[in-house]
Amino acid sequence: MDAIVIAGGIPQPDDALYTYSNGNSKAMIDVAGKPMVQWVLDALGDSKRVKNAIVVGLSPKGELTCRKPLHFLPNQGRMLANIVAGVNKSLELDKKSKYVLIVSSDIPALKPAMVDWLVDTSMQTKDDLYYGVCPREVMEKRFPESNRTYTKLKDMEVCGSDINISHVRMATEHLDMWEQLIGSRKSPLRQARIIGIGTLFSLLTGRLTLDDAVSRVSERIGIMGRAIVWQHAEPCMDVDKPHQLEILRADLVKQQRKISSKSKAMPKKMSKARPAKTMKKKSGAVRKVAALKVARTKFKPKPRRR
Repeated sequence: MDAIVIAGGIPQPDDALYTYSNGNSKAMIDVAGKPMVQWVLDALGDSKRVKNAIVVGLSPKGELTCRKPLHFLPNQGRMLANIVAGVNKSLELDKKSKYVLIVSSDIPALKPAMVDWLVDTSMQTKDDLYYGVCPREVMEKRFPESNRTYTKLKDMEVCGSDINISHVRMATEHLDMWEQLIGSRKSPLRQARIIGIGTLFSLLTGRLTLDDAVSRVSERIGIMGRAIVWQHAEPCMDVDKPHQLEILRADLVKQQRKISSKSKAMPKKMSKARPAKTMKKKSGAVRKVAALKVARTKFKPKPRRR
């Protein structure tokens, strides 16, 4: 499955991340020693389910790398247009392509196993759209100070994921509706209003369950949708505010230190496993046994004549 990485956003002077970006793309903000989007590409590159990585909104001059074939497309001006361009590129690479991963460039804590889990879990059915959500308790256990925006449903409070799966035909159908929903992605109330007054009323009165929400959105747009409930917070922990950026910087630095300390400790453990003296003693013993066998064979006494 191809992964479309959306990286076209450039923070403006009124954006809280503007001072961190220096007028460049948000995706290129440094996180623990490398661009934020590079962490995402590393996860996709090590995924067993990703074929190609298609970055929309950045230039190959940024020296980004990926272990999977990497393709770049210019920014199309709007998020939906960027997604459509990415889908068209995926179909250009393989006309038989049916589904694509749509990945935000601002989830640097994403891991390869999480990408594979999403693909394997989603492909158990044949829906049009797989949209991930993270329960509040999962997010706040992993990132207690993340201060995410949650949608309060009857059965749970959730925030949205930033890596989802879509059928390629979604790039050519219901574009007006998608434009409105994507433009309101930070406001569950505005999205509910777009879907319908009944949905808005149910959300405001706390009567809407997750299954109800999926059913109403699917019916309103005319698709088959499925909610994927994450038990990992990383795919849903994006960088919208400076404090979220600092949380992820500190978290990834901590992870790098753990990996570094483990790699330094490994050679010492290996050297203690088999000391050189023990190997010599064993090899000497083996030689003695072999020599004894030869001697017994060479000097085997002849049987006596009767």
